[in-house]
Amino acid sequence: MTAVPRSPLALLGGSPVHDAEWPLWPQAPESTLTMLRQAATSGRWAVSGAYTGTASFERRFSDAFAAYHSVPYGVPVTNGSAALTVAMEALGVGPGTEVIVPGLTWVACASAAAGLGATPILVDVDPETLSISADAAKAAVTERTKAILVVHAYCSSADVDAFVQLSESTGIPIIEDCSQAHGAEWNGRKVGTFGTIGVFSLQQTKVLTCGEGGIAITSSAELYDQLQQYRANGRRYTDRPVAGQLELEDVGTVEGHNHSMSEFHAAVALSQLEFLDQQSEVRERNASALTALLAAIPGVSTVPAPAGLTRRTYYDYIIRLDRELLGGLPIQRVVDAMTAELNVFFETLDTPLNANPLYTPLKSPRLPRSAPDRQSFDPTRFELPEATAAFHTCFAFLHHALLGTGDDVAAIAEAVDKVVAHLDHLRSAEGDPR
Repeated sequence: MTAVPRSPLALLGGSPVHDAEWPLWPQAPESTLTMLRQAATSGRWAVSGAYTGTASFERRFSDAFAAYHSVPYGVPVTNGSAALTVAMEALGVGPGTEVIVPGLTWVACASAAAGLGATPILVDVDPETLSISADAAKAAVTERTKAILVVHAYCSSADVDAFVQLSESTGIPIIEDCSQAHGAEWNGRKVGTFGTIGVFSLQQTKVLTCGEGGIAITSSAELYDQLQQYRANGRRYTDRPVAGQLELEDVGTVEGHNHSMSEFHAAVALSQLEFLDQQSEVRERNASALTALLAAIPGVSTVPAPAGLTRRTYYDYIIRLDRELLGGLPIQRVVDAMTAELNVFFETLDTPLNANPLYTPLKSPRLPRSAPDRQSFDPTRFELPEATAAFHTCFAFLHHALLGTGDDVAAIAEAVDKVVAHLDHLRSAEGDPR
């Protein structure tokens, strides 16, 4: 245990470690504002608007994002949940089918499947990487399994090789959810390109953002056609657009919905893509320095990268405390203490889906009426010991703090050291209204 610093915890009336400003997120450089102005004055604000004679921002972004991943096709949508939905629909997910979903992830991963009438099968995570366990997924496969949702979580990734092998041996397609892993690479190849479809959120907190948005990518021309239709009411881009006329043509081979990204969001996303790699390099450099500093604090550890993850993306930076060190102290108290020390947002991990108050499919009017069928949707029937253990021992901060200086990085480590040294004070102050 480190020596107790003189100052009490900021949460308990002491002086904070860092009270200066942190890097702003999202960031809006002049190029983003320029593209927004271009979209506003273009005469076209949506893909459903008339073709103006120049490529829409939606098409420019989809082409650029697909090229960034070295795949031929991208389909932008309104948000990450819509990306999950159209990907699942394109793969035939629906009533009577099952989708394997990690139990430690954002609720949309399960609710998207449930919203289509499919049964989400919650499986545990790897205790080291906190991403979905390949062994747990393999054990959950049944004749009803229609897709496996591989979420590359937090600042690590799932075992891509193991999931590719599982997909090849079973014939079950993989959807890679890379909403926390934009630009990450597995053996030099970008994640999102190993599965049948890769999906990404572009929500405000993501390392590539347009406020709200999402995109699905694929190498399949057939799936690209279906993804387009599912996101635009059964319409797709025509090969021969005419100025002044709609660029979307009616096809209707599937029952689609309106999940189309606006031109404003596409303009922002396209402009932000230019900065992704540069920002990721800064985060990686600062994260490596922070990891080295935290390694010197007894009882503190971080999330390792599996051997194949040759480039990491830091969305959430995860810090773990030994269960014995916590001694029953709720991790939320550590989150509160860290927030007070650093003047920056800290959080727990996502609540495991078998206990998450935001994932309550039994409340949905879309569920089957019969009791046995409804029971299959009950998330509490799944045991997720590794996800639960991680939830109670890990905390995180968002990536924008890693865009700061070396002094900022040192302050984060100092705050962890200080909070760990004062855990007894937090225990004795449990119930303190401050």
